[in-house]
Amino acid sequence: MSNYEFVRTDMLPQQEPPSDTVGVIGWLRANLFSSFYNTALSITVLFLLGSVLMNAVPWVFLGIWNADSLSHCREIFASQYSDGREYACWAVVRDRWDQIIFGYSFGNLEEGLFWRPVFALLFVFVAITPILFPSTPRTLYLATFATLFIYPWLIWGGSLSSYLSIAVLIVAAGYVYQILSKYMISLFSIGLMLVFLILGLWLLNAPISALIHLILPFELQSIPSREISGFVLSITIGIVAIVASLPLAILLALGRQSDLFIVKKLSTLFIELIRGVPLITLIFVATVLLKYFLPKSVNLDPVLSVMILVTLFTAAYIAEVIRGGLAALPSGQKEAADSLGLNYWQAQRLIILPQALKISIPGIVSNFISVLKDTTLVSIVALNDPLGIATAVRSHTDWNGIVWELYAFIALIFWLMCFSMSRYSMYLERKLRTDHH
Repeated sequence: MSNYEFVRTDMLPQQEPPSDTVGVIGWLRANLFSSFYNTALSITVLFLLGSVLMNAVPWVFLGIWNADSLSHCREIFASQYSDGREYACWAVVRDRWDQIIFGYSFGNLEEGLFWRPVFALLFVFVAITPILFPSTPRTLYLATFATLFIYPWLIWGGSLSSYLSIAVLIVAAGYVYQILSKYMISLFSIGLMLVFLILGLWLLNAPISALIHLILPFELQSIPSREISGFVLSITIGIVAIVASLPLAILLALGRQSDLFIVKKLSTLFIELIRGVPLITLIFVATVLLKYFLPKSVNLDPVLSVMILVTLFTAAYIAEVIRGGLAALPSGQKEAADSLGLNYWQAQRLIILPQALKISIPGIVSNFISVLKDTTLVSIVALNDPLGIATAVRSHTDWNGIVWELYAFIALIFWLMCFSMSRYSMYLERKLRTDHH
């Protein structure tokens, strides 16, 4: 039997891919209608989603923005729409948005105090520039750090010097640690740095504040903590918890993995104790019950108490996230640090922690988002967070009975903040990836 072989001598012309595998049709077929079960599930979800949107979209976009009260909105609906339905009365957002965002103290636009929280938030972004953008020159680190202390001055008011003096003492404590770490074990250096900081705040804060006041004699109208409300209160608690909890969480995570018995047990006890109690209970204890155990001369600031408890709560959770990142590193990284002659703190700062924090970024940001949303729990201790102000607005005779519009507006602002944090987290993960092929 003869074998016939065929060798093509000319190339076939290039053809377009099948129309059902590319473009929108290809995407739909691959993702929504790839099998019988996928098709059935897609049709069911699309039907339910369409049913919801058919009612939600008209309610949102046919709403009224110009009205004096809920009853006025209903009169407009009755005159404009013949179907008898009531749509969103966005006039409440137009009337009370300043109180929801800035609170009662800053929300009075006639007094013009709303600029204070706006500029305070801008200064916070300046302060965290080295974190958001690692390419920031190191010469600007000190200046950006100092702007962080302008935030409480703009929020609480008073003299600027009282806040900058604390910044000066913290910077001085950092230099003390750098000097001492060259001559003794880093653990002792940290202890002496804390002692220096506590003594400095006790003995040197007043004279340094007076000296700064001679150079920068700026003062603002003081605002009591109880009067700080709205999103200003939630963002303030969230910023303090996020900024202060991360370094504390790193120390707790290292302490839990430490070979020192006392340090390890104390770190473990703190983490397990805080994580075993709901945040709402801690807030209630800090602001209501704790004052019964303190001397009557001690005036416990409610907002400061909540900030401290939320910071400790967040630090305990993030410490476990960072400990997971530390555990995920291969032992060869520690051995490599030992072979280079690095001590414990040098190895942690230069080799171990950068890799562990990179692994822990999703968990850390997830906890930051959670703590920002959990700031609404302060309403149980009579602090007016955005939900508390919404309740006050609903109790007013003009807006009594309105619900969805206020909560939708608050939810939208929370979503924008949390979504921005999650997007930045994903950007940071992509930027720090080292496994590109």
